[in-house]
Amino acid sequence: MSETLSADVVILGGGHVGMTLAIGLAREGVASIVVDSSDPATQTAQGFDGRASAISTASWNLYTHLGMAGELAEKGCPIASIAVTDAMKPGRIDFTPDPGDGSLGRMFANRDLRLVMYGVAAREDLITFLPNAHVATRERGDHGVSVTLTDGRRLTGRLLVGAEGRQSPTRDEAGFTPARWSYHHRAIIAGLTHERPHDNVAWEIFYPAGPFALLPLLDDAEGRHRSALVWTVAEHDAAGVLALPDAAFTAEVARRMGDIFGPIALATARSSYVLNFHHTAKVVQQRLVLVGDAAHGMHPIAGQGLNLGLRDVAALIEVLTDGMRLGLDPGDAQVLNRYERWRALDGFMVSGATDVLTRLFGVPGRLPSAVRRLGMAGVQRSPTLKRFFMNEARGMSGKLPALLQA
Repeated sequence: MSETLSADVVILGGGHVGMTLAIGLAREGVASIVVDSSDPATQTAQGFDGRASAISTASWNLYTHLGMAGELAEKGCPIASIAVTDAMKPGRIDFTPDPGDGSLGRMFANRDLRLVMYGVAAREDLITFLPNAHVATRERGDHGVSVTLTDGRRLTGRLLVGAEGRQSPTRDEAGFTPARWSYHHRAIIAGLTHERPHDNVAWEIFYPAGPFALLPLLDDAEGRHRSALVWTVAEHDAAGVLALPDAAFTAEVARRMGDIFGPIALATARSSYVLNFHHTAKVVQQRLVLVGDAAHGMHPIAGQGLNLGLRDVAALIEVLTDGMRLGLDPGDAQVLNRYERWRALDGFMVSGATDVLTRLFGVPGRLPSAVRRLGMAGVQRSPTLKRFFMNEARGMSGKLPALLQA
């Protein structure tokens, strides 16, 4: 007879968002089963994923409350300032917090985030992690949910969470209809070393073909200064950029970034991924909730994708645990509707803002560039506007779940 496993919540997807949700629920005494199709050993292998993520102040507060910050602290590079420029022309914006406000966030290699996340989850008795597992069927009823894996194991619970990312089969099977489109762009990812220190400044350089971001990382073991590159190129140019010899590639990178870091060199292999947009207005159904990229996938222009997913996590933990303390089922419709009302506006605003920025800075020509730089100069001269944008970047605006507060 096939094995049956039971928990309060069944989470499909064990990435940054899904596993962080499981850790948060476990800290509140809520048991979960996490199903993930990937292999943790592969996910954490050196060189598997050269990407880095900006963790906002609010997300760092979440990691602190969940007991992850202690192990992560020495692995992240603080972001002291963000420089925004239109093609390196005069009129840039410098976002620098006031003394005492802390950094604008921290940059982490995705591998380091995964290593700590898996380690913390492994110490939680209320988390059952099933890696290398594939879902055959999903069922939801009035009194619970059931998932059958391809190996015959059956999982039961009271709430199903879709956290598989942009290609979420749970979302698609349930019939959600997200607004979606392609930017016809691809993000080229690489690690760089450079002669001069970055001084903990993140650079967002906008070109009509797409944004060009340089994100600060900690110096390597040899003391070399490092940054992560996210270079957006047109889809039809991506294969050519990826195929460039290293010297030609770094020459193209140097041409776009000017001389801010001095001579540069590649520190990692290059990789890429397609850029598209999707947003689901509704994120709940009967005993089902979507979190993270399953609900909203956006352009990485402002580094908000993961942070928006972690805000989903903090809000869902709060509404589930509040409801359960009142004796409500975690799959109760009023509990899930509270989550949807809480997250709908934030998800829409952040997704929409990144899309508008992408299109605004993608308009070519001297006149659009001059208008953009005029607007940027206005923001640069306005402490109120700068504080507003910095609070948005730090994730510290609006009604925050308790886990996102210091």
